[in-house]
Amino acid sequence: MVLATRNDHKVREFAGLLDGIPVRALPDDVELPPETGDTFAANALLKARTAAAATGEPAFADDSGVEAAALGGAPGVRSARFAGEQATDAANLARLRREAPAGSALRYVCVIAYVDGQEERLFEGTCTGTLAPEPRGSGGFGYDPVFLPDVADGRTMAELSAAEKDAISHRGRAARALRAWLEERGAGRGGALR
Repeated sequence: MVLATRNDHKVREFAGLLDGIPVRALPDDVELPPETGDTFAANALLKARTAAAATGEPAFADDSGVEAAALGGAPGVRSARFAGEQATDAANLARLRREAPAGSALRYVCVIAYVDGQEERLFEGTCTGTLAPEPRGSGGFGYDPVFLPDVADGRTMAELSAAEKDAISHRGRAARALRAWLEERGAGRGGALR
C-alpha cells in the first residue's frame, strides 16, 4: 500500500504498526493537496484519495492531533499549526500550556483513511489523558512531553518507550484497526489486496 507521505520516519512507523503489510512512501511526483478539512477524517481522505488516484494503487493517509477540553476541542485539526502556519513543536506546546490549565483533559485523535479503486474506509483511534504541569521526557514529538495518558502510571507520552507508546497511542489504535480489517480481506502477512 502507498502511504500518502514522503516522511521516512512515518513510513517506518506505520510499517511496524501494520506488522507485515507492505507500506511504501508516496512517489516524488505526486503532490498532496493542502489540509483544508474541518475534521481529521476530511484531511486524511483528501490525502488518501489523491495518492490512490495518482498511483492507481490502494493508499492510506492519517491526520491526527490533540484536543483540549478547556479549549473547546482546540487545537484539533490545527494541532501542527496551533501557534501559526510555520510553528515549531515547541511553539505549539508553549501555546497549549499558556491557554489550557495543568490537569485539564486532553485527547489525542488519529483518523486513518484507506482508499482503493472501489472502497473508502476510516479507522479512528483515541487516547485520553491530562495536561502535565511541566514538560517531561525526551521521546516522542509534538505534545507528547505534556500529555499524561490515563493508562501510563503518571508518565508522559515522551517518557514511554516506543513499544509502550504504540500500545496505547491514538495512532497505534487506528493502525491496529486498519490492520485487522486488511487481514480480514486477505491483505495481511504478505497476502495480496483483493
